[in-house]
Amino acid sequence: MKTFLMGAATLALLAGGAHAESHLADTADKRIALSNNYAGNSWRQAMLQTWEETATQAVADGVVAAADAFTTSENQATEQAAQIQNMILQGYDAIVVNAASPSALNGAVKEACDAGVTVVSFDGIVTEPCAWRIAVDFAAMGKEEVDYLATRLPDGGKLLEIRGLAGVFVDDEISKGIHAGVDEHKQFEIVGSVHGDWAQDVAQKAVAGVLPSLPDVVGVVTQGGDGYGAAQAFEAAGRPTPLIVLGNRQDELKWWAEQRDANGYETMSLSIAPGVASLAFWVAQQILAGEEVPKDLTVPFLKITQDGLDAALESTPEGSVANVSYALDDAQSVIAAAK
Repeated sequence: MKTFLMGAATLALLAGGAHAESHLADTADKRIALSNNYAGNSWRQAMLQTWEETATQAVADGVVAAADAFTTSENQATEQAAQIQNMILQGYDAIVVNAASPSALNGAVKEACDAGVTVVSFDGIVTEPCAWRIAVDFAAMGKEEVDYLATRLPDGGKLLEIRGLAGVFVDDEISKGIHAGVDEHKQFEIVGSVHGDWAQDVAQKAVAGVLPSLPDVVGVVTQGGDGYGAAQAFEAAGRPTPLIVLGNRQDELKWWAEQRDANGYETMSLSIAPGVASLAFWVAQQILAGEEVPKDLTVPFLKITQDGLDAALESTPEGSVANVSYALDDAQSVIAAAK
């Protein structure tokens, strides 16, 4: 496994499972496609890059015949459903999906399954029973943000929530976890909620638009790709910088380090690693090879603490996201652990 960062949430579950026998020779004539619904932020770009690196090497090594990536022009479930239907017609043996909706693609996914196509969803997962799902516990990730704020701000206060893309499973789950955390830590109150679309520029505009109507804010709970934008909005408004939970983007980490060095600013950062795309590729390959794979697989989210900030920043390319890439043996370990 190529590791850019193994923060506090290490991939410990990968270490426990016994590796299954390799099935590389079985899939040399198989073709896998990636159906991706959105590419408009650094996380998605890193995800696509990881897929490309994994797929290119796998094709060069003769593991599969092809592993092509396709991204829809708009984050629309209808467009992605049509894309999946086209992949079926093109004869792909497996389709790996980062879905625009957990349920709106189910018809197209069922069509694929009925045509004998293996469907593996990840990050934005689907609920169609015939498909496989790979995800972190996004609700737990959201709740951990509030748990962390409770340790840093025991007296509580007002919070601003920055959400992701409206209508997407990941956004709903992280928000659900954040609200569960606030229900548990009643010293906090969410006084504003905006959609930042997991993009710094969108988040900055959204936060700037709502700040004039908000009371003093002690903390900002986020979903990734929005923390630096939020910080810029607070600075532009002349308001004190609250404790902002970050999402592993390089620009956020750089800002965090600058603030730490200037005034001792302390926070944490967490997100799903974009490299989960490589895990999804290998899971699809193993299913095609005849491996028995549970329908639901879970991987930990990637967390960066104050102590790990410098190492994380050093290993994260400018404009990208802290990442970890999975190899075949990692996928076999995840599968074994799920069994």
